[in-house]
Amino acid sequence: MTPHFAARMARVTPNAIGELLALGADPSIISFGGGYPDPTLFPVAALEAVFSEVIRAPGGLAMQYAPSDGLPRLREQVADLMQRDGTPCRAEEVLILQGSQQGLDFAARMLVDPGDVIVTEDPTFLGARIAFDTARPRYAAIPVDADGMRMDRLEEVLTTTPKVRMIYTIPEFQNPTGVTLSLARRQRLIDLANRHDVVVLEDSPYRQIRFAGNPLPSLKSLDTQGRVIHLGSFSKVLVPGLRVGWALAAAPYLDKLKLLKTAADTQTSTLNMAATSLFLDRHDLDAHIADLRHAYGRKKEVMLDAIRRHFPQDVTVTDPEGGLFTWATFPEGFDATVFMRDVALPRARVAYVPGGSFFPVDPRPNHARFNYSAQPEDRIVAGIAALGDALKRHA
Repeated sequence: MTPHFAARMARVTPNAIGELLALGADPSIISFGGGYPDPTLFPVAALEAVFSEVIRAPGGLAMQYAPSDGLPRLREQVADLMQRDGTPCRAEEVLILQGSQQGLDFAARMLVDPGDVIVTEDPTFLGARIAFDTARPRYAAIPVDADGMRMDRLEEVLTTTPKVRMIYTIPEFQNPTGVTLSLARRQRLIDLANRHDVVVLEDSPYRQIRFAGNPLPSLKSLDTQGRVIHLGSFSKVLVPGLRVGWALAAAPYLDKLKLLKTAADTQTSTLNMAATSLFLDRHDLDAHIADLRHAYGRKKEVMLDAIRRHFPQDVTVTDPEGGLFTWATFPEGFDATVFMRDVALPRARVAYVPGGSFFPVDPRPNHARFNYSAQPEDRIVAGIAALGDALKRHA
C-alpha cells in the first residue's frame, strides 16, 4: 500500500513536545523541559472526593453525554471567575474545551485559509504553531522585549502585510520568554486590531499564577468590538490531566467554535467537567492558587540564583513575574539543540527546550526555555549546577 495524505499533513511533523513528555517520565534525567506543574501541589484528596461523588450521583449523569458547549453549571462558574478577574463575561459566552490547546486549533480552522497570515510573538508558544500549522498559514513574527510584543513592529506588519487574519499573543508570562505585555501595549494592540479589523487570540493559561508585580487587565476586558477570543485553562491551576479549558468569545465567533467542537469530539468529558465544577463549588480555588504562587515564586528564585552562581556570565535569563518559565540567551554561535543532544543529556543528565523551535520564521539556536515549576528545589539546584559545569567545560 502507498499511503496518500492531505496536503495539510506536510506540516504535521514530529516536534519537541512529544519528546519532552517522554523525557519528563525518565527519572534519571532532571528535566526543565515540559510545562509541568508541581505534582506535589495537586489537590489529590479533594479531587478523589469529588470524583467519587459525581460518579455515584443518581442517574449516572456525570457519565452520560453533555451539551457540546459544556455543563451549564461549569460555564456559569467560568463566567464568575472571569468577572472576578475584571473581564465582563456571561455563561452563554463560554465554550468548555478539551484544554485551551483545542481552542488554538479551532481558532485557526475557523479563521485561516492556506496562505493567510497569523501574527505571533517572536518567539512564540510551540504548541500554538503545531495547532496552527494544519491550517497552512504564513507567519509574521513580532519581536518581544521586556514589555512584550513590540507595537511599532506590529503596526508596521499590519500596515504592509495583506491577509492578516489573526494576532496570537500570550499577554501574561509569555511562553517561552516569561515576559508580560505592558498596559500601554495592551491598549495599543486593541487599537491596532480595531483599526485593521483583525481578530486577537488571547491565550492566557498562566494569568492566575502571578507571584510579583500588579495584575493587568486582560485583553478581553479592553475589547471594544468583540474581536478578542480569550482562552483559559484549569490545567496550570488545578491539574492538567483533567484537560478542561474554555473559550470566551462574542456570538459570531462562539457559534462557529461550537460547531467545530461538535465536529471534533462532540463534547469535553462529562465526568471531568462535573468533577471540576464540584471542586469549584466545594473548595477554595483562590486559596489553592495562592499556594501555587508562593511555591512557584520560590522555585523561580531558586533557579535564577543557581543560574547566577553556576552558569557562565555571558548567559542571560529573564526574570518573570509569574508563570512557569524563564528564557535563556546564550552567546551568538551557541547551538542549544546540539549542546543538549551531545553534552547536556548524555553527560549532565539534564534536559531543557532548545529555543530554535519557538521562532516561527527565523529560528535562532542560541536560546533555551527552562521550566522551574516541576522539579523540587534540590533537583533544580543540582540540575542547574550540573548544566553550568557542562557549559563551562564546553566553552
